[in-house]
Amino acid sequence: MLVGGAVIIIGIDPGTLHLGWGVIRAEGTRLLCVAHGVIHTSEKGIPGRLVEIDDALIGVVEEHKPEQGAIEAIFFAKDAQAASKLGHARGVAMLRLVRAGVEIWEYPPARVKRAVTGRGQADKRQVAMMVKANLGLREVPQADAADALAVAITHARIHRIESAMRTGRVPR
Repeated sequence: MLVGGAVIIIGIDPGTLHLGWGVIRAEGTRLLCVAHGVIHTSEKGIPGRLVEIDDALIGVVEEHKPEQGAIEAIFFAKDAQAASKLGHARGVAMLRLVRAGVEIWEYPPARVKRAVTGRGQADKRQVAMMVKANLGLREVPQADAADALAVAITHARIHRIESAMRTGRVPR
């Protein structure tokens, strides 16, 4: 934990073609966007894409030094092959964070949408607009980065509440 009780959180929106990431600093109820981006992979096939994701995340983790990580959980998908590929990307991202000593939490998409917009069925545009508003950003982030920031915001809020329940103290 940083000075003053602040914590650096990385959110991950997994994907094998486009993996969104977002780093925030949470201090009580105050949330600040540190950085965000999207890792775009080539058409090398799944093994090559996974290496590209890992290589890019090494740089993100080394630069921003997150203490906590939040990743979108796999939701029920009609396409088993797509779910499998998503699982590969999640696994690489989780392994990278674990190797860096980052604690990881998982959140289902509906919980993320509800935490950020108030509605579990919000669309991507609504999520992105609320991420912009919650973090005081000048522009709406790219969709995958906005989703990753939404996961980080969700974790910051839930973790704050859970910490308060454990300790009986609410961080300001």
